[in-house]
Amino acid sequence: MSLVVVSNRLPYALSRAEDGSFSVEPGSGGLVSALRPVLQNRGGRWIGWSGVPSEELGDAGSVFEGARRSYGYELVPVPLSAAEQADFYYGFSNEVVWPLFHDMPSQCRFLPRYWSAYQTVNRRFAEVIARDARADDFVWVHDYHLVLVARELRALGFPAHTGFFLHIPFPPIDLFLKLPWRFPILKALLEYDLVGFQTVRDRRNFLECVRRLLPEAMVGGKGDVRTVQLDGRTVRVGAFPISIAAAEFEARGRDAGALEKLRALRAAEPDRRMVLGIDRLDYTKGIPEKFESFRALLRREPDLHRRVTLVQVVVPSREDIPGYQDQKVAIERLVGEINGQFTRSGWVPIHYIYRALEGVQLTAYYLAADVALVTPLKDGMNLVCKEYCATRSDEDGVLVLSEFAGAAAEMQRGALLVNPYDTEGVADTIRRALEMPRGARRSRMRRMRRAVFENDIYRWVDRFLDAAIARDLHDFPVVEEYLPEAVRP
Repeated sequence: MSLVVVSNRLPYALSRAEDGSFSVEPGSGGLVSALRPVLQNRGGRWIGWSGVPSEELGDAGSVFEGARRSYGYELVPVPLSAAEQADFYYGFSNEVVWPLFHDMPSQCRFLPRYWSAYQTVNRRFAEVIARDARADDFVWVHDYHLVLVARELRALGFPAHTGFFLHIPFPPIDLFLKLPWRFPILKALLEYDLVGFQTVRDRRNFLECVRRLLPEAMVGGKGDVRTVQLDGRTVRVGAFPISIAAAEFEARGRDAGALEKLRALRAAEPDRRMVLGIDRLDYTKGIPEKFESFRALLRREPDLHRRVTLVQVVVPSREDIPGYQDQKVAIERLVGEINGQFTRSGWVPIHYIYRALEGVQLTAYYLAADVALVTPLKDGMNLVCKEYCATRSDEDGVLVLSEFAGAAAEMQRGALLVNPYDTEGVADTIRRALEMPRGARRSRMRRMRRAVFENDIYRWVDRFLDAAIARDLHDFPVVEEYLPEAVRP
């Protein structure tokens, strides 16, 4: 059985040179970071859009064939026109599913043409899978862009074993009901053989929607992987928290180039503590709320002036969407306002970096950060916090983590958990993190590193694939759930 990974984008995007020729450039993002090392180890295929509209692509087959030889697995592009990408990706995926599933229905635009494009593109992906995959392959479809793929594969009569993993949260029923296409979306998910979610909460939300909206379905099982019986089929449903290649991040933390960059960072800010934030440009990441919390800290704690700096990295994302550009402008205005309020000679409180950090530079910032401030308003998992902990083989550093990130369940015994909407509470927690004794920091970091290394990306893949083929579901360990202290039993 070979593994066929299917996602909206290929892990390597096409880049056009001045002479019109194409080359393959590494992609970015949590999904790519998680799955690229898996296919490099296992081999197989990755199916997705190339990033270039079909009108401009021409014949790039030789480029993808060269990528296969270089990276150890096959890249199979799905042709999409600019118009299809606009209504499928920018439209249904990012103006319907993304905001709704992140508890922000006010950002949704429920346009019928978006739904039409979403169905068309999902059918296109299914056609490419049916053409390039074998009947005995395991087709692993990823994320909210491609919910309908299994439905379309069945319509084509393709018999492959299929799994689906949702990288973003699944909403509670009161939010899911707002989706005009809730019934076809829910039934399409039940066309897969295995449906995976990031957290126990997401799995519970999904099963509650099944119980309430599809009363003819029978939900069963008591372990970590549940079952749904509908229309003569049994679908498995589980929680599988995604992770990272932890050992690789630890090795990067010992790299001579990263350590040299670390020394340069510390020399540039002597005797000053660093709070680090790394977020993709998105309204779900809570970047303005983070800045307001830092402002509250500086306003209340003048003794921290000149002693602490917030380094905020914002990774460009969806720059073609007007709302994201508006958010970028608002964030930069807020940075200027806070820096204008508190800057003193030799000290700027917020260092704002608008680009992706990679390689030794990213590693050096992880090593230099006394505190990692990861405070999304809602996140399926968030891998930055796991990368930070895996890199810190010195067992130092403090993680301040939003309780609304999926990672809160795994990291709760070591992280300082916060409500990102509570600016005063986050400010208090940053102060606590900065004042934490070394012994407490090391104890907390050890617990988090143990969780990350015991449940790394390779174990995540193994657990998902084992759940897809296992005969006995009772052997699967229960995934831990995070509950705020006030509602713990």
